[in-house]
Amino acid sequence: MLVSSHQDKIMTQHPCFNDSAHNRIGRVHLPIAPRCNIQCNFCVHNFCAALIFQHPGWSAKLMSVTESVDLIRSITRFKGSTVFVVGIAGPGDPLANNQTFEALDRIHKEHPHLIKCMSTNGLLLEDKLEDIINVGISALTITINAADKKTGETIYSWINYKGIVYYGEEAANILLSKQLKGMNKAAQAGLSIKVNTVYIPGTNDFQMSKLANLIKKAGAKKMNIMPLIPAGNMINKPRPSCSELIKARQICERIIPQFNYCEQCRSDIIYFP
Repeated sequence: MLVSSHQDKIMTQHPCFNDSAHNRIGRVHLPIAPRCNIQCNFCVHNFCAALIFQHPGWSAKLMSVTESVDLIRSITRFKGSTVFVVGIAGPGDPLANNQTFEALDRIHKEHPHLIKCMSTNGLLLEDKLEDIINVGISALTITINAADKKTGETIYSWINYKGIVYYGEEAANILLSKQLKGMNKAAQAGLSIKVNTVYIPGTNDFQMSKLANLIKKAGAKKMNIMPLIPAGNMINKPRPSCSELIKARQICERIIPQFNYCEQCRSDIIYFP
């Protein structure tokens, strides 16, 4: 089990967990995980995206394990003992790609002082928890967009779990169950957990507080409500207004602390203040 000092470090030094750390601590996302095991109706991956656009699941290119290790090695040579975050957030789901663990294992052995994190849909979280801990990950972001299978059916086209593809309410029910069970076990193991929720007007906007209660009970320490970027099957959905987002965050703040500075980063972002 991770000791509490790890959690204290995450909650004060991780730029995606702590508002004041957002423009104080650097972050490097390694785009080494191309495959995904679910299909969100708003998600379109782009492996050759122009660098001027910020968008989750987008990257200018895919990196190999060796390239990613070399990148962190060169950054640490330049930055010295500076602490920054090494994260894997796609372009697909990190847990559905063996490269994730190969890269982080090598990086953790070379740079144990760096903060390692991962952003995942959580479908394989329970199954892969031991591997996650073994490669030095201390922070997890789990994207959960539905509080029940009925809403989930409208957000997810399908999931692929252990080689079987599920659709409709069955897919949404399996996904939510695995997300909450995995989160609970990860929290018990001492990982710091944040939940990202994409606010989709007319689809899940009415259940933000229900989601906040669910994730708090499961062990999340922070919630990040993000605006929908209309794309894919939801290309014609409206983006939420600023007032809608503010209201949702204020309501959920009474239940669980909110993160307010998310930039919906790319899978290959390199940022140092």
